[in-house]
Amino acid sequence: MKELSIRAISGAIYVLLLIGSLYMQNALTILLAVFGILSLVELSKLIHLKSFAQYIIFVLFFGVFWYMCLWKHNLNGSDEAIQILLVITIFVNLILIKDLFTTKRIPLFSSKRYIVTTFYLTSGFVFMLLIANYQNVFTPLLLLGGFILIWVNDSAAYLIGKNFGKQKLFPRISPKKTVEGFLGGLFFACISSYFISLYTETLGFTSWLILAIIVSVLGTLGDLIESKFKRQAGVKDSGVIMPGHGGLLDRLDSIIFVAPFVYLFLRLLSYVS
Repeated sequence: MKELSIRAISGAIYVLLLIGSLYMQNALTILLAVFGILSLVELSKLIHLKSFAQYIIFVLFFGVFWYMCLWKHNLNGSDEAIQILLVITIFVNLILIKDLFTTKRIPLFSSKRYIVTTFYLTSGFVFMLLIANYQNVFTPLLLLGGFILIWVNDSAAYLIGKNFGKQKLFPRISPKKTVEGFLGGLFFACISSYFISLYTETLGFTSWLILAIIVSVLGTLGDLIESKFKRQAGVKDSGVIMPGHGGLLDRLDSIIFVAPFVYLFLRLLSYVS
C-alpha cells in the first residue's frame, strides 16, 4: 500500500506539472526542456555515453526552435529545416522498429549512439514543442491530447492485460505486455478520442481517432524500444527520479517516439484541408 501511494503521488506531481505548464507558453517550453535534459541523462547512462556533446546538441536544437516559437513566430520560414529534421527522425525511428523485430541487440546502441541521442530523443522533444506551437499558434491542447491518449492507452493496456491477458505480445523484451492489453489500450484510446475532440475543440473526431491509432500502435513500439535499451543495459528502470515509476524516460518513452509521427500527420492534414 505504501508503494502504491508513493507511485500515485509521484505520478500526480508529474501530471500536474505538465497540465499546469499548459497555461503559459514559456512555462511549457521550459518544462519540455527540463524533461528533455533529464531524459537525455538517463538515456546516456543506458547507452554508456560519457560525454557532454549530446547535451550541447540538445541545447542547440531545442534552443533554435524555442527561439522561433517564442520570439520569431516564424516557423514557416524554417519549414525546410523542419522537414529535413522530420525525415531523418522518422527514418531513424523506423530503423529502431526494424531492429526491435529483427535483431537481439539494437546496433545503434553501441556503434552510433549520437544518432540515438539526437534523432530519437532530442528530435522527439523538438517535435513536442512544434506540436504545441503548430502553425505559429500556441496550441497546447494538441500536445495535451497526445499525452491523454497515451495515458489512457497505457492504463487500459495495464488493467486489461493484468486481468484478462493470456497471449504475450513481445515476451523477449517485455514479458508483462499482452495482446489483449494492447487491443484494450487501443480500444479505449479510440473511445477517448471522441471526448478529446469534443472538449479541446482542436481537431475533428476523425482526426483524433486516427491519432489515437497512431499513438497506441507507435507508442507501444516506443515503449518496447526503450525496454530493449534497458535490457541491453541490464537495468529494470531508466532512473529513479520518479519514485514508484522509475525514470522520467520510462514515463516519456511513448510520447518521445510518437511526437514526430503526430507532427507528420498534422502536416499531411493541413495539406489535405
